[in-house]
Amino acid sequence: MTRTSNLQSPALESSASGWLNGFIGVLIFSGSLPATRVAVLEFEPLFLTVVRASLAGLLALCLLLLFKERRPSPAQLLPLGVVALGVVLGFPLLTALALQYVTSAHSIVFLGLLPLATAVFGVLRGGERPRPVFWLFSLLGSLLVVGYALSQGLTASPRGDALMLLAVLVCGLGYAEGAKLSRTLGGWQVICWALVLSLPIMAALTLFSASPDFNGISLPAWFSLGYVSLFSMLIGFVFWYRGLAQGGIAAVGQLQLLQPFFGLALAAGLLHEQVSLGMLGVTLAVILCVAGAKRWAR
Repeated sequence: MTRTSNLQSPALESSASGWLNGFIGVLIFSGSLPATRVAVLEFEPLFLTVVRASLAGLLALCLLLLFKERRPSPAQLLPLGVVALGVVLGFPLLTALALQYVTSAHSIVFLGLLPLATAVFGVLRGGERPRPVFWLFSLLGSLLVVGYALSQGLTASPRGDALMLLAVLVCGLGYAEGAKLSRTLGGWQVICWALVLSLPIMAALTLFSASPDFNGISLPAWFSLGYVSLFSMLIGFVFWYRGLAQGGIAAVGQLQLLQPFFGLALAAGLLHEQVSLGMLGVTLAVILCVAGAKRWAR
């Protein structure tokens, strides 16, 4: 019994560290959509996307050089490209575009699908065989989100809702691919290398899309740009990928279920956006569906 306990102790410690790191990452990510909402009111979506990636990429390059990290192997370049397309370019750009049409509180409801998307891509990449009940909960959660969009009048913002759904899909793919890669490359190294690989293109697009005059940009918009560049694009992923690597995609990924609640609180508290009881109810129902789906994932 003593020997078994000693063998399990490192695994338990790693799991506890994974939950802690994952929780910190979720807290950081929860401010992303409200901050993007503030920034996109004064910055063009394309410029906001590429400049945040460029700033984070420069910092990531400094970190890799400072710690003299080994370069990724040729076999790791393609997965890094998937991570870059998913979380460096895809999710930031799609959400910035979506937030031109919907509020951050509205968009946060769609984040209830993010754990499900991560789980599905984790299943596809890991070769797991979930039970049929898993797919029942998955379908129910998706129907709840679509039903909510319809009840709000889909004709009012069909583009915003479609962009948010695409953002969730590409982000889930980037999370799952990055979590798998972090087991061999390292947690913070994954996002840093993905940012560095994207840096030449992002820097060029930053110069191309930059406005000739930034005098009219308010201080909150600059702070929001700084937040999504430093915290959402880099620091959050340092904790998040490390947590996924330590505790596993299926387990630590459940912490994403808290993100809509944190995000709605920020949207209401900082942006004074209206959060209806219906919006809270749908968010809670989606979270319950995702929790049920993950319960039967294996």
